[in-house]
Amino acid sequence: MAGIKAITFDLDGVYFPNGKHNFIKAVCKLGVPEAEVARVFLKSDEMNKEYKTGRMTDDEYWSWAADQWGIDLMPKQLIDLLIASYDVDPKVVDVVRKLRKNGYKTLICSNNFPARVNGLQKKFGFLDDFDAVVLSYEVGVLKPARMIFEELVRKAGVPAESIVFSDDNENNLRGAQQLGIKTFFYKGFDEFMQELRKLGVKI
Repeated sequence: MAGIKAITFDLDGVYFPNGKHNFIKAVCKLGVPEAEVARVFLKSDEMNKEYKTGRMTDDEYWSWAADQWGIDLMPKQLIDLLIASYDVDPKVVDVVRKLRKNGYKTLICSNNFPARVNGLQKKFGFLDDFDAVVLSYEVGVLKPARMIFEELVRKAGVPAESIVFSDDNENNLRGAQQLGIKTFFYKGFDEFMQELRKLGVKI
């Protein structure tokens, strides 16, 4: 069995533990019902099929969102509110840096959109801790599409079977499994660490 050479981290809910939740609360404070915030921000085709695959610009999506929510905010104001909602999990940051120090490549594979990634990079410089970053809006497809994982393998520069990928959406593991990437369902950070140790990863 090939030894593990690269570990993939999820951003939302792992590296940035509560950002999505905090942003939804912040929009609710503007008088928008929570179900409406979730419909637009989490469940809409505009977010998931268009914006996260690079077919909608930041301005287009956030103008549409403001209109749907009936609030008089410019895209930049909504993006600022979004970025202000995010903090890093210091435990995760520490592990990413330790793994890198121990000779492993650290990777990101994320269904995401430019305003969030660019805003969080400006705020935290988080991309500096990763060797390869694969983002849905740059590739033009979402996890679990095989193509996004092919890009991950290409950018990582190591064999698929030496990459670990974990996700809190079990469905997202499919495309990675087809390529032979080691996958497991993300249940929490402590379990994530246990799984890495089981695979022989030195932390």
